[in-house]
Amino acid sequence: MQYEFEEILETIRMTEIEHFDIRTVTLGISLRDCNDRNLEITKQKIYDKILRYGKNHVKNAKEIESRYGISIANKRISVTPISIPFDSYKAEDYVEIAKTLDKAAEEIGIDYIAGFSALIQKGMTNGERELIKSIPLALSQTKRVCSSVNVASTKAGINMDAILLMSEAIKLTAENTKDRDSIGCAKLVVFANAVEDNPFVAGAFHGVTEPEVVLNVGISGPGVVLDAIKEAGHVDLQQLSEVIKKTIFKITRAGELIGRKVAEKNGVPFGIVDISLAPTPAEGDSIADILKAMGVEDVGAPGTTAALAMLNDAVKKAGLMASSSVGGMSGAFIPVSEDQGMIRAAQVGNLSLEKLEAMTAVCSVGLDMIAIPGDTPVTTIAGVIADECAIGVINDKTTAVRIIPAYGKNVGDFVDYGGLLGKAPVMEVRKLSAENFVGRGGRIPAPMRSLTN
Repeated sequence: MQYEFEEILETIRMTEIEHFDIRTVTLGISLRDCNDRNLEITKQKIYDKILRYGKNHVKNAKEIESRYGISIANKRISVTPISIPFDSYKAEDYVEIAKTLDKAAEEIGIDYIAGFSALIQKGMTNGERELIKSIPLALSQTKRVCSSVNVASTKAGINMDAILLMSEAIKLTAENTKDRDSIGCAKLVVFANAVEDNPFVAGAFHGVTEPEVVLNVGISGPGVVLDAIKEAGHVDLQQLSEVIKKTIFKITRAGELIGRKVAEKNGVPFGIVDISLAPTPAEGDSIADILKAMGVEDVGAPGTTAALAMLNDAVKKAGLMASSSVGGMSGAFIPVSEDQGMIRAAQVGNLSLEKLEAMTAVCSVGLDMIAIPGDTPVTTIAGVIADECAIGVINDKTTAVRIIPAYGKNVGDFVDYGGLLGKAPVMEVRKLSAENFVGRGGRIPAPMRSLTN
């Protein structure tokens, strides 16, 4: 598919862009050839390889920004899930590897490097247990490293043992970073049905079926969609869906063009364009505001889930028409702390944890950037993660939990990280116990729909 400079200019003119940016160009790098019996040699191999492919990533992306006049908000790197090539290491070794990743990211000039990860939906190796044990220290002793762990899939079912371990890791991470509003938890995601080509942090990693190196792009554009809906006025829902689809089509074309140009500049293959609508804390860049413009009084009102389902469906349909390289998550994200409309709705009590969970059944990812009281029990967190995994497994979709048990904070308090991570009100969690259920351990079997062969 060929793209011309005039096409991107037409896209800019037609959409009257506000807050439109390319959210991230993420360079995926395989580390599968970096293992050595000597940890120091392994660390050097990791550092050298990331620098070899990524040293000009930021500079090249900025040149493309300048050439085409479209901002690229984030330039990032993802690597092979660390537990795979380095399965023989212990927890303290993994912490050293995390510091190496952090050092490489700082040298390149990126804000986050993702892939301190493990895939344990069916069981755990000794090395994967060690990696999970290392997460609280690794995230407290680094600034740029992001971690994700896949604990469930439609094919394998739900690994409750893994969920309990991750819930404990989340609590320890919150405590270890309590001096910074438990920020470590904002860099830690628990997945069901994680995808291998997701360019968005904190859940990105370079999957084992990916090439040696690849460039994936994540678009954004909630502000553009919001403007289009407002301009459309009082049309019926089918017509409104068409308005959204036309807008997404245009920004997908723009996003793929930019991604391909950055890949070309880096001298690496282009992978996918993730068509997710990803909000920021900036006013006018909110999924919540889109839902309100569609007609619900506020996020959490009756009709919210239906409006979100329609938005997500329109995004996917338009993206698939615009590009043959759609991948990643591709839908609408609803992170509370990163969306001013979500923040306000949660703050005034219109948006509850239970309503957010219902919304995750019809959109991308899941319970994202949600702050809860710091004294929430590990078993309650495990129950929340298990519920979200069940939605993903039964519906054969990606779901995730990025939850922050804010150390020393209670309902009504805030965690405030500034920048893209934003701030979030501490939300109420029901005090009913899940201990006897999650404490059974084992694995919830895969559903009937897993038998697709």
